[in-house]
Amino acid sequence: QIQLLESGGGSVQAGGSLRLSCQASGNDYNSDYSMAWFRQAPGKAREGVAAIDSDGSTSYADSMKGRFTISIDNAKNTLYLQKNSLKPEDTAMYYCAAGAGVYRGYRFDIGSEVDYGYWGQGNQVTVSA
Repeated sequence: QIQLLESGGGSVQAGGSLRLSCQASGNDYNSDYSMAWFRQAPGKAREGVAAIDSDGSTSYADSMKGRFTISIDNAKNTLYLQKNSLKPEDTAMYYCAAGAGVYRGYRFDIGSEVDYGYWGQGNQVTVSA
């Protein structure tokens, strides 16, 4: 089993920054997993935000490139998402996920929900105008 526990969400004004954390634990967890952040806004489908593979390869959704940075501290089993220049449309529940990793040819990709077997409980981020 793998447990994922997110933290660091909250409310911020547009243009501000937040850092989300996701602590991984459990007997089945190891650093070979690919880790990702997804988000879901009210009334919308869950979408991929960013992912990081065990070799450090990263993948971002186009709308997040340049504003969000995904990283992982394997010594702490902790995944991070640094979010800068936040916009009201970034308001959503953010989820941490773990999976086997997705490749399109040789390119690492976020993939979709079905590619991840383990999920955190979600952490709300609200960005006000």
